[in-house]
Amino acid sequence: MPDILIKNTKVFVNDYLQPAEVLIEDGKISRIAKEIDVQRLNQVIDARGSLTLPAGIDVHVHFRDPGLTEKEDWYTGSCSAASGGITTVIDHPNTIPPTIDKKTFKDKLKIANRNSIVDFGLYGGVTGNIDKLPELWTSGATAFGEIFMAESTGALNIDEKCLDEALAVMKQLDALPCIHAEDDKIRLECEAFLKNDYAPDSHSRARPDYCEAIAVEKAIKLIRKNGTKAHFCHISAMGSVGLLRKERYIDTKGGGVPMITSEAAPHHLFLSTKDWDRLGSFGRMNPPLRSRKSVKVLLNSLNDCTIDVVASDHAPHTEAEKDTDIKSAPSGVPGVETLIPLMLVAVKRNLLSLGRMIDVTSKNPARIFGLNRFSKGVFAEGYDADIIIVDHSKVTEIKGDELHSKAGWTPYEGMDGIFPEYTIARGEVVWDGDLIASRGRGNFLPGRGYTSSDSE
Repeated sequence: MPDILIKNTKVFVNDYLQPAEVLIEDGKISRIAKEIDVQRLNQVIDARGSLTLPAGIDVHVHFRDPGLTEKEDWYTGSCSAASGGITTVIDHPNTIPPTIDKKTFKDKLKIANRNSIVDFGLYGGVTGNIDKLPELWTSGATAFGEIFMAESTGALNIDEKCLDEALAVMKQLDALPCIHAEDDKIRLECEAFLKNDYAPDSHSRARPDYCEAIAVEKAIKLIRKNGTKAHFCHISAMGSVGLLRKERYIDTKGGGVPMITSEAAPHHLFLSTKDWDRLGSFGRMNPPLRSRKSVKVLLNSLNDCTIDVVASDHAPHTEAEKDTDIKSAPSGVPGVETLIPLMLVAVKRNLLSLGRMIDVTSKNPARIFGLNRFSKGVFAEGYDADIIIVDHSKVTEIKGDELHSKAGWTPYEGMDGIFPEYTIARGEVVWDGDLIASRGRGNFLPGRGYTSSDSE
């Protein structure tokens, strides 16, 4: 018996919206057609003209579990994801302990398996653990990162020599390195110069645009030297965008595919240095808030395909931790639940097309991170029924106390969002205005190097 029929909906197929019905069987999209005649069903969802779209894949979350569960844990983080239309996440390694060898990887995997309500992958951390990278790969790491070129939350930053060595190993493994590009020497110099400046916007000046762009340039040289593919996390600076555009042109001018991909975060697309007065220390993140001009360049780079992915960089801290001076506040903001709602509003305001939004929040993340091996990232028959149903006319105010993260606050307070009416993950309704998913229903999506013997 088919599981779910979605009626009276519109789907985005062949680059345009069209009326359709969607049939879901055994966790997969089994049929998309104008009308579907089925005699017996477990559930019928009348979408009442709402859109049925691919759910989001967030390749950049910090669920803080293990070790920092006062901020977030696998259950609350995944509930926040599902409530906002995200059905797959990839979690970064800067937990306590960090995920930097087979044992810590397995320990985190056990916690995630018991608690996540959405499907998930795990990053392998890169510190001085070059000899541990192969065992992380065979244990199931989706990719390696966030590889910190400068100090940030978790103190996992490495120098250029270590990055060079790590890239050489990843070339051998055919693994994807994911790089947090900020130049630590520049950061230290700027922070020393601004040591007595406690204005919130001093954080943007302590990590200026060129701090990121120079790190991107250095990393690209090492990436090309080692001949590996690579992915840059949360690109925010105009100079970085120019460098990435040049590399993409080099790779694709003869019909090739880009070896270097990148992502942008919503806080760099929809917030700017103009928000420092409103946010104060709550706006501290790395890389920091940028100028409105940078925001415009970043949005343009989404539309011209220079930037491949939008990912939340969900990095929650409690209100008590953030409510201090700018130099003492930890870096990071929550965002997994607001990623899709903010992007849908951007579509409504013609900042990007619906097709491009689907590319950067679903299709491209699945392709770049190898999740298409698990039938992720494509809204088509035979693929996982990872779906959201959204009323695109229903714009609501984002309120931190209505979100599901432990953080209890959001940098997007009072901004517009379009939240899903339903989130369906592998054919199961996990959100219909209430969370109705069982703890631990999420599946682990191991990377391509995974061997079952190393997972035991």
